[in-house]
Amino acid sequence: MAVTLAAPSKRSAVPPLENGDRLSAHEFLRRYEAMPEVKKAELINGVVYMPSPVRLAEHAEPDNAIQWWLKHYSIHTPGTRAGSNATTRLGPDDVPQPDALLRIVPESGGQARVDAKGYLQGPPELVVEIAASSVSIDAGEKLRSYRRAGVLEYILWRTVDSAVDWWALEEDEYRPMTPDAAGLLRSRVFPGLWLDVRALLANDGARLQATLEAGLRDAAHEQFVRQLRSK
Repeated sequence: MAVTLAAPSKRSAVPPLENGDRLSAHEFLRRYEAMPEVKKAELINGVVYMPSPVRLAEHAEPDNAIQWWLKHYSIHTPGTRAGSNATTRLGPDDVPQPDALLRIVPESGGQARVDAKGYLQGPPELVVEIAASSVSIDAGEKLRSYRRAGVLEYILWRTVDSAVDWWALEEDEYRPMTPDAAGLLRSRVFPGLWLDVRALLANDGARLQATLEAGLRDAAHEQFVRQLRSK
């Protein structure tokens, strides 16, 4: 009696992602796409990172505040888009999945585009990472990855340390930005994107919103919107 063996499934032929794997961007995405149960994985400098479970106070709630901040800005700034946890192809060795990002759309002169598979291709203008246990990665390899790719501004909120770092790209290097006397950080790429660091760390949503609203009323933001519309 002949025995017919079932052909191996396409999925079984694809090796699973493992922390520490060294892969190209193409192979990383091939394996990632074959593992729909994996919600987040990143390729940084050719190495696979798969984060630990997310804690509420150290990541989920801070992430929610940042998403609101960027989304509110984008709603009032035509030509910009905010996003969260978007797989982003920066190069042959770098495919991060930043916690949050803000970009200028290509039609308005932005750097990044959406590819045929729906991934972001190229560097968004601004990236935000929320870091608790992953601080060494976010402030090390990932920072260097974003710098190499040309991400113009990078914000790292170190929740355990109650600190916010904001770097701006100048002459191919990240230079730290410092809050002004009022405790505000102001984006150089996105005029009107103002961050009250003290309010953010104190979970003072009303003050955080008031500061952003003030930035959106600033003349520099109005001029920026006119520039984006004229592209």
